[in-house]
Amino acid sequence: MKSDMNASQRTFWKKYMAKARIDVGYAAYTKVSRSWNDENPACPVNRLYFIMEGEGFVKIGNQTYYPRPGELYLLPAGSDQAYGTISEDTFGKYWCHFTAKIGDLDLFQILHTSPSIVVKDPLALRQKFEKLIAYRHSDTLSAEFRVTGILHELIADFIDGNATVKLNLATTPTHEKMSVVLSYMEQHIADQVSIETLAQLAHYHPNYFINAFKQFTGYSPIQYMNHLRSEKAKDLLLTTELNVSQIADSFGMELSYFSRMFKEQTGFKPTAFRDLRPR
Repeated sequence: MKSDMNASQRTFWKKYMAKARIDVGYAAYTKVSRSWNDENPACPVNRLYFIMEGEGFVKIGNQTYYPRPGELYLLPAGSDQAYGTISEDTFGKYWCHFTAKIGDLDLFQILHTSPSIVVKDPLALRQKFEKLIAYRHSDTLSAEFRVTGILHELIADFIDGNATVKLNLATTPTHEKMSVVLSYMEQHIADQVSIETLAQLAHYHPNYFINAFKQFTGYSPIQYMNHLRSEKAKDLLLTTELNVSQIADSFGMELSYFSRMFKEQTGFKPTAFRDLRPR
């Protein structure tokens, strides 16, 4: 992910992406026929292909790829997708169609990756796909929990194994505007920042801004500012010898208010959190 992110921004985006609503459409293992061939302009679903044997091609946008056994490919939703065979030695592959939505956006509109990874532990990944397929066809009440849990693991495996991962913060005007607001809040963590100031940065009316901000982050502006402060305070408590009063001062906050805010955010009093440091 982007290397120029600080710790607070990285924490926010990790949690933001984890809000993706996952829905698995299909999952199976298939030895494809020679006639396997299709084109899907602006395909509405993501496709994961784990190639076990054979040869063929996939096309994402204008780029054509020739997956090899042991590779995991992602064809992201919203892209022009195509696939087909190139010989009698056709693909044997585990595959999954799914959606992953954050608001109106697809996860992989926000998170850009390279299209494939070389799988380091093929047996482990094969077992995950086998479980995904089994639970996808199960009628137990817990089946959907299992399905979405496994797919979260598959997405995490793909991201962790990817050589190119970056956030596209300008996916929509809202993302671009909110990115400016979040950066400003980070830079003014010790200031009393008004809603009016933040709304002006986003070029929104204050009342509309509050709703848009909460929809985007899951927090009200004051909640998000306190989230930033608590994350920074945790770092200071664990890595410095500043006392709690000094840390509160660094945020321009009264000690009592800071302590109450910190406990609301973390479940710990500041002194109790500091006691968690490795001795």
